[in-house]
Formats: sequence, C-alpha cells, structure tokens
Amino acid sequence: MSRSLNSAVLLRGEESDDQVAIIELTVPAGWDGPPLHHHAFDEAFYLLDGELTFQLGDELVTAGPGSVTFAPRGIHHTLANLNPATARFLLVCTPAGFERRFEPSATKPPPEVVIVGPRIGERER
Repeated sequence: MSRSLNSAVLLRGEESDDQVAIIELTVPAGWDGPPLHHHAFDEAFYLLDGELTFQLGDELVTAGPGSVTFAPRGIHHTLANLNPATARFLLVCTPAGFERRFEPSATKPPPEVVIVGPRIGERER
C-alpha cells in the first residue's frame, strides 16, 4: 500500500557543483516506503518529527527526532513509517542527482536505483 509523500528540494546539485543535495520529505502514517535497494550515492536521513524504521543490510533500526541514519553507497537499505503519526525528515545525498526524482521538470534523470528485495512491511518474519 504505497501512499504519497510530500517533498521540497532545499539544495539542488547545480547549486553545489553536484556535490550534495538536500530534500525535506514528509511521509504519512503507515507509509510503506520503497523496496529494499542500493545505489551509487550516499544518503543521510535526519529525522525532524515522528519515527521511521530503517533496514540497513539485514538489520532493522528505529529512529526518532534528532537522529541521523546513514546509508552508504552500495549497501542494501530501505525505510518505512510503521507508526500512526506523520514523519518528517531531511534526506542528504552525496553526490547530488537523486533530488531530480522529486522534480518532474528535471532535464536529467536521477541516478539508477537497483531494487533487491521487498519493502519492510513485506519482509518474511
């Protein structure tokens, strides 16, 4: 059950010589997030409000406001909002490029993301 998220690109690659991008995302309660994936850029997730569950490799981690979760390039990861409240976080990507996924008018495509498994809620228990 994929539900929409709200996003605002705060820093674009062209503003940082393609070094870094920052996106603010708000996800609804019960948001199932993306499937387990990996890619060739680093991601840091800084939680502003709410709680998120991250899968990093085989490990599940729950994060609350003020926490930073780091997903280095190449590691299998995903995230979801398994809680009854909205969550809001900053996503920092380096190098930049992934922010184009949130901008339909972008002239270049975002970097490739390789799906390798299910969403957190679809994992075998």
